[in-house]
Parts: sequence; structure tokens; C-alpha cells
Amino acid sequence: MSSDAANVLIEANAAVSRGDHTGFLAHCTDDVVWHFVGDRTISGKDAIRRFMDEAYVNPPEVVVDRLIADADHLVAIGTITIIAADGTPATSDYSDAWRLRDGKLAELHAFVIKRT
Repeated sequence: MSSDAANVLIEANAAVSRGDHTGFLAHCTDDVVWHFVGDRTISGKDAIRRFMDEAYVNPPEVVVDRLIADADHLVAIGTITIIAADGTPATSDYSDAWRLRDGKLAELHAFVIKRT
């Protein structure tokens, strides 16, 4: 596993868990793209910031169970619990496949399945 790629994601996820969207986006390229497989695609830091501001009103709890990385790609498998504005939690299983460019997160393919 490439520790550099893994550390980028670990640091970025820590920022998300603190509610620090700017800190997360500092680990992304300006033209970052998120593909939520089967749902939508979000392109660019501004659009991703808006998404995070809406979806992560309360900082989510991200648990990475497995992390596989090389120099330019990494896959994280785990769970994410999002707390709605009214305090209601929703937990999903996820697998995130990231492509890095110049040491930053450039493209995400997110496979997210909400637990029932």
C-alpha cells in the first residue's frame, strides 16, 4: 500500500469528521469529480463544497475498515453515518475508489448502500 496516497485520504477524512470542509477540499484538485454511482456526478470544488454543506450539516462519522492504495489510486471500504439536521442518523456501507493526481484527490467513484 502506498502510505502517501493512504495518508492523503486519512487526513481528508479527518477533516470531514471535524466538519472542516475547507480542510477536506485542500486535499483535492481544483477540478475534482465525484461520481455517486447510480445517482449523480458532482464536478469542481465549489459544487462539492455546496454538496458537503447540505449533506453534512453535522459532521459524519466515517469508519474505514479496509484501505488499499498504490501511488495514484486507492480504495476505501467502510461505513458512513450521516446525522440529519434533526439529529436522525443514517448509516450506509460504502466503497470509494479514488484516483489521485499530483498527490491530491482528483476523482471518486462512490458506491453507497444505505442500511435498512
